[in-house]
Amino acid sequence: MAAPQQPAVAANQTRASTGSSFLRELAEVILLAVILYIGISFAVQTVHVEGLSMFATLDDNDYLIANKIDYRLHAPQRGDIIILRPPNNNSTDFIKRVIALPGERLLIRDGVVYIDGHRLIEPYLPEAWVVFNNWPVPPTDSSNGAVIPPNQYFVMGDNRNKSQDSRYFGPIGRDRIDGRAWFRIWPLGHFGDIYSQVPQLESGSISVG
Repeated sequence: MAAPQQPAVAANQTRASTGSSFLRELAEVILLAVILYIGISFAVQTVHVEGLSMFATLDDNDYLIANKIDYRLHAPQRGDIIILRPPNNNSTDFIKRVIALPGERLLIRDGVVYIDGHRLIEPYLPEAWVVFNNWPVPPTDSSNGAVIPPNQYFVMGDNRNKSQDSRYFGPIGRDRIDGRAWFRIWPLGHFGDIYSQVPQLESGSISVG
């Protein structure tokens, strides 16, 4: 008499097995989503530009994607637009451009940057640079400039007349650099590349009087 109940038992077992398989697959999908989220959060971040210190390369209220793992693989390079924490302030992020690298001798005179005696051509500057356009300044003034210490970088905003940067707080340590700005995602009309103009060192040395 028990034989007629066997199909029902088999059907219940099949449904239980299907339900268990579904829950297992759902758990796997959720786990994968969590892993991807953590991985993406570790690798990239969204950056909201506030202010005009990087105008005209970047504008107020631009949104960028920044890569947070580049500098785990290699050192920052000249021309990189970076997200950094200024000295003695971990609560504020700045966006600046790397100008001089560790070990290089930097001199700024009348708004012209010289690195190891070579003039730096900067096509992205939006206007004549007239504010704090000499570095180093007294009492450390030197006609030969100053050498950037190991593992430190001299950074400036492209809008030199309206930027708080290494001219004021000095070179920053590599440990203060959190990522490299990658590309712009907003506004849509300016979506994409932010490195169309980059600095270039002139080949010939120049004597600065």
